[in-house]
Amino acid sequence: MISSMSTPRIKMEVCVDSIRSAFAAEEGGAARIELCSALAEGGLTPTVGTLKTLKASLTIPIFCMLRPRRSPDFVYFEEEMSALLTDMDLLRKNGADGFVFGSLNPDRSINVEQCRQVMLRSKGLPVTFHRAFDLTDQKLMHENVVLLKQLGFRRLLSSGFRPSASEGAHCLMKLIGIHNLTVIVMPGAGIKESNLEEILTVTGCREFHGSATDTASEDYVAPTTTRMEGDLTMGDPYCGTNSKVVRKMVTIAESFTGH
Repeated sequence: MISSMSTPRIKMEVCVDSIRSAFAAEEGGAARIELCSALAEGGLTPTVGTLKTLKASLTIPIFCMLRPRRSPDFVYFEEEMSALLTDMDLLRKNGADGFVFGSLNPDRSINVEQCRQVMLRSKGLPVTFHRAFDLTDQKLMHENVVLLKQLGFRRLLSSGFRPSASEGAHCLMKLIGIHNLTVIVMPGAGIKESNLEEILTVTGCREFHGSATDTASEDYVAPTTTRMEGDLTMGDPYCGTNSKVVRKMVTIAESFTGH
């Protein structure tokens, strides 16, 4: 008798920086949340209060970003790492299901010592190495994935060394093709309804990462606003996760199950 094995469904991780966005992600069918603060700054460490509030209501796993400040290089000095590890301890004790981290040396090589510190403090929880990877030497990408695996990272978030996962899809395909049995390579950056199917087809990924905001919808039209003289604002309008966009992207991914 020949038994058929079903292909695991492709999972969507949604990055959020607010309680409302986290609720929308779960409502839309996300498999996991990457919880940050300040996504407009690329995503920083979230507050313990936000995590505790979400853990009381959500059922899907919550991975917490570990990033103490905005930085173009992901190079952290000793005191920043001390603060980051303290935040990590507090987040772990308050229900974090995993963490997201990345650290480089000034020459853009992976900072092995700082990664080891994070892995030690994770206490066995899964840790994803984020898009700091895309600043490393592309010629060493396979060696670096092997290094991350040896350090204990279970996932790698990457755009394939390009500004968006769509542009880096062929590089991601190579990474996934070689390392898919040891590390989950997760495409991320600029993934929308309109390009998701192509990215899934080209890369062969089993997980992907996106914010699923209104701007990721095929129907999105940028608003036109007029500000009166003397109008005081606290920045641009907030654009959070849209549950309908999450649902549409999850549906696209589910259509690939069995491919």
